[in-house]
Order: sequence, then structure tokens, then C-alpha cells
Amino acid sequence: MNGAIGFGPALVVVLVVLTLAGAGVVRFGGLGQGRAVLVAAVRAVAQLALVSLVITVILRSGWLTGLFVLLMFAIAVVTSASRIGVPRRIGWVALALASGVAPVLALVLASGVVPPQPITVVPIAGIVIGGTMTATSQSARRALDELAQRHGEYEAALALGFLPRLAALEICRPSAGQALIPALDQTRTVGLVTLPGAYVGLLLGGAGPIQAGIAQALVLIGLLAAESVAVLTTVQLVAAGFIRRDELHRRWTFAWAPRRQPSGAAR
Repeated sequence: MNGAIGFGPALVVVLVVLTLAGAGVVRFGGLGQGRAVLVAAVRAVAQLALVSLVITVILRSGWLTGLFVLLMFAIAVVTSASRIGVPRRIGWVALALASGVAPVLALVLASGVVPPQPITVVPIAGIVIGGTMTATSQSARRALDELAQRHGEYEAALALGFLPRLAALEICRPSAGQALIPALDQTRTVGLVTLPGAYVGLLLGGAGPIQAGIAQALVLIGLLAAESVAVLTTVQLVAAGFIRRDELHRRWTFAWAPRRQPSGAAR
């Protein structure tokens, strides 16, 4: 087995027990609907089975690998736009994601640090895209929620002479920056508190501890860089009004629109 996790009846039983335990805790603990845990677990198994079969095919071709990475990116964009609540701003969400993902992948591939082979490109791209998607969603949601809740402060900044973009940045930037906390914590505590998936996967695949550690360091630092750039871009796009919730934007625009006096009114 070379340390790999084997498939068999015991694995099936463990997965079922863990799924039912999670669903039971959520249901009876009043944390939500236990059905959501069951659905998520079943979807995870089904999707991983399907993806495993697909990857077996695409790893034989560089072109198929490239298309698969683009598909992952497209799904990440749609998911992030939906999570933020701005499905009509999907193009700007794609820009925010690409601003972080593209430079990191280009650097690690062009430098030769990551061999341009399907077996290495797919997992690295998946990790970077997935982490950047989460950071983009969280930063945009935090920024938009902050602007909605502290709109009075935004108006006060405008009254003091701030331009709309700068006023929005003053309000939403600190909160949106908190989207980097998970990546920062994971990077700071790696090896002390957690052993991330890339490290464990390489060990299970037969790589040595030092080789696995080097690969994991590259993944964590690359992911942190990608998320930082994506969060910065997201905050700027929110402040500029390109990523916005249309209902709230219309309300703000109406509130600040100059009121036209009726014809014939005294001036």
C-alpha cells in the first residue's frame, strides 16, 4: 500500500459513521439542518469519484489539462459571484480572481519550480484557485456588508469632501482585509498545529518529508500571495462600484441624486 489509504468495507463504514455523526450534531445541536451535512457528504463522494475518472483521462494531454484548469476557474468565478450575491457582476469577480491566480501560476510554471506537467499543474492550480475563490468571496461580502451597515459614515465622509471611492475604501478596507486571516493562520502554524493536505498527500504518495515540506511551503506562500492580490483587487472594485449589489446601489444613488425643483418654483 506504501502508506496509502486503502478502499474497502472499513472505509465505507467510517465515512458513513462520520457523516451521520456530523449531521446529528448539527441537527440536534440547533446549528442548522442536518440534511445539509448529508447532502454535502454525498456530493463530495460523488464529485470526487467523477473528478478522479476525469483526471485520469485529462492527465494524458496537456491541452485537456489546460481546459480543465479553465473549467475549475470558471466554476470558482460562478461560485464566488453567487456567494457574494452579485451574479450580474461575474466579469468583475473573474477579474478579481484572475488578478491573484494568474501571476502566481505563471511565476511558478515559468520559473520551472513546478514542472509543466499535468500531474503537477492540476493540483497546484486547484489549490490556488480554491483558496483565492474563498478569499475573494469573503472580502467582497465583508466589504459590501460593511458599506451597508455603516452607510451613515460613508455619507459623512462624502460630506467632508472625500471622493466616493476613497470614502468607500475608508469604510470597507479594514473589514475586507480580515479575509486573509485563515491563510495567515495556516501559514504561521504549519507544521506546529496542522499538516496541510499537500504535505500529507505527498507523504502518502511516497515522497520524503523534506520534499513534501518544500512543496507545501511553495503552496502556502503562493496561496498567500494570490489571496492578498485578489483581496486588494476585490476591495478596489467594490469601492469603485464595479462589484456591487444593485438594490443597494440604486438606493444610494437615489439618496444622493440632486433633487430637481419643480418648474416655476422660486429660486
